[in-house]
Amino acid sequence: MSASRPEIQQALLRLDELTRRLRRECPWDREQDERTIVPHTLEEAYELADAAHRRDDAKLRDELGDVLFQVHFLSLLLEERGAGDLAAVAEHCRQKLIRRHPHVFSDVEVEDAAHVLRNWDEIKKTEAGREQGVFAEVPENLPSLLHARKVQRRAASSGFDFPGVEGPLQSVRDELEELEAVADGDREEARDARFHELGDVLFAAVNVARKLKVDPELALRAASERFRGRVETAVELAARDGRAWEDLPPDEQLAYYARGRLTAESPSSDG
Repeated sequence: MSASRPEIQQALLRLDELTRRLRRECPWDREQDERTIVPHTLEEAYELADAAHRRDDAKLRDELGDVLFQVHFLSLLLEERGAGDLAAVAEHCRQKLIRRHPHVFSDVEVEDAAHVLRNWDEIKKTEAGREQGVFAEVPENLPSLLHARKVQRRAASSGFDFPGVEGPLQSVRDELEELEAVADGDREEARDARFHELGDVLFAAVNVARKLKVDPELALRAASERFRGRVETAVELAARDGRAWEDLPPDEQLAYYARGRLTAESPSSDG
């Protein structure tokens, strides 16, 4: 059953009161400012993303609460120095969403979700205080994969983009060929070439992810988790045979890894 509006309002007020009490009475909370809190905010955001990716509703509810607390705490810091408060944050967000959704709150018509995003980017350019330029306000401290996607999305919003996914897929193939061409050699020039070509491969792969509407950060993390699970299963299989994983030659490790992959991905392995 969904909570009523008064219940939601009361729950948010109780969280706000608790946040203020922690700020007053907890020595750790009293010492914090926005620079010390933001690393925790980022950590909570990643944990939220992981819960969403796993479709774990209980975990999602928990992590949403942690992110909500971060919003309350950071808003309180604004309030303490007279730069705003939670009400100002909420109202600013509300007005921004109305402004950027003219197809909902005005008479603008859109064809599809892609059209909505193009309008969003165009509206942002007209807002006061915004940096100008194709790559304006792309945060430099984003994780590399997300930074690449942001840069690509900004370029695409200016019209510089492939029409479909085949172009980005071909770019991955082309970049892989260029990487293969410089894969050997220990001279500094060869190392520099590999550095740049590998970067191009990763950048091209992110462009494919963007076209497929797949989050590259979450996709890579999921791939890492699958790899970890397969290796751990392979180690267990080797141990059952009385073999120590670290003592196995590479070809036998690979054989156990293949078995581990089949075991980890078997429907019966879920119990």
